[in-house]
Amino acid sequence: MAGTPQRVEDRSDRRKPVATDPAAAPAPAEGRPPGLVLCAISGRGPSDSTDTEAGDLDETSVPDSVAGLWTPAFPSPALVDAAAAMLPAIREEPGTLAEGPRWELTVGPGVFAVACHDWARRERTAERARAAHVKDIDAAVAAHIATGEWPDPPTPRTAITSWSRKSRANMVRRLCELDYTPLYASGRLPAMVTLTYPGDWLTVVPTGADLKRHLKALRKRYARAWGEEWACVWKLEFQRRGAPHVHMLCTPPHGHARTTGETFAVWLSAAWADVVDHPDPEQRRRHARAGTALDYAEGLRATDPRRVAAYFTKHGLMAAKEYQHDVPPEWSEPGTGPGRFWGAWNLDRATRTVTVTPEVGIKAGRIARRWARAQRRTKTVSRPRIDQSTGRTRYRQTRTRAELVTSGNRGWISVHNGAKFAVKVGQYVGDGPRLNSQTLHS
Repeated sequence: MAGTPQRVEDRSDRRKPVATDPAAAPAPAEGRPPGLVLCAISGRGPSDSTDTEAGDLDETSVPDSVAGLWTPAFPSPALVDAAAAMLPAIREEPGTLAEGPRWELTVGPGVFAVACHDWARRERTAERARAAHVKDIDAAVAAHIATGEWPDPPTPRTAITSWSRKSRANMVRRLCELDYTPLYASGRLPAMVTLTYPGDWLTVVPTGADLKRHLKALRKRYARAWGEEWACVWKLEFQRRGAPHVHMLCTPPHGHARTTGETFAVWLSAAWADVVDHPDPEQRRRHARAGTALDYAEGLRATDPRRVAAYFTKHGLMAAKEYQHDVPPEWSEPGTGPGRFWGAWNLDRATRTVTVTPEVGIKAGRIARRWARAQRRTKTVSRPRIDQSTGRTRYRQTRTRAELVTSGNRGWISVHNGAKFAVKVGQYVGDGPRLNSQTLHS
């Protein structure tokens, strides 16, 4: 992006900040404990003292307006509604539920989906599940009356202990379905906030549930300090040393906090250190100095729903960063797992679903599949190779084309502008001209 300084990292000698760049991060002072790298556009300002505490940090000259720096292209819910209204939907009487499969098209800010559901069948299945649950409760009550003891509770759901392919796909779709209007409606610059833990991290966050409690406490402090709810998308990752850290895409507030009178960068460092509250004074002092990062350069790249999803999944697509999804051994025991790897605060879904005829649904699925094929996306797969001399099987990682919307012309794709894509599809699902990938991109 023109006019935006490049990101500067001072951990390596490959790139150094230019001396005349006022937004460049300062070089680490000798004897300072290692912390997070300051980016070129950061909420933290340089300090001349090597013993600077979190309370002495100040903000650099961050523009108050996004003009010329950030051009968001997030479709609004009204635009999604208008695009869904242009699809050839079937009009049904209110309160009726037709039997049999129903083809549906779903439009979101960054997603287009084709599905075929039998809602009447699903409703009957849900009714049977409720009836079975009532019988289980009646049986448990009868056993308690007869023996005076309650039966053993059912086996809980399997705990989340790894970053699976399904979880990654669910995250991408949900991020493409969210309404990002609360982020850019205020006109503030977006930023990527990073929260880390001290070197002795097991003392303060021995389980994943403790991390979730820390995030909940920080969220409450934000509401008290800035008079608004925190709207963001967050993602949990792990460092090589095993310590968890959280990335958050948000729009930091301007001005000063109501509770402390500090700017956001200063308040964030102090508030996060207070929430974590390490019992060792030296660990807490270092955590207050280097436990947070505020990166506007990364935030400016989030210009549409698909780019937001791409940022939070880029580590999964790069083998060099895949270790950040490996759960440390300290969190691998039952009851200590990380729980959810991602989530969104105060951002609602903005999807609209319309019912169409089978002919329209099949055509729309073919269009989505051809568009996805034209993107030439690839994925990594493991292919077996048999050694003819020994008969042993080994697996080799190879790249192959990713196929989407291949299950009977049903599935979903992530796009930069779901409303625009739906309008283009609506023009050609009837008797219009043949659709190609160039027409969709225009």
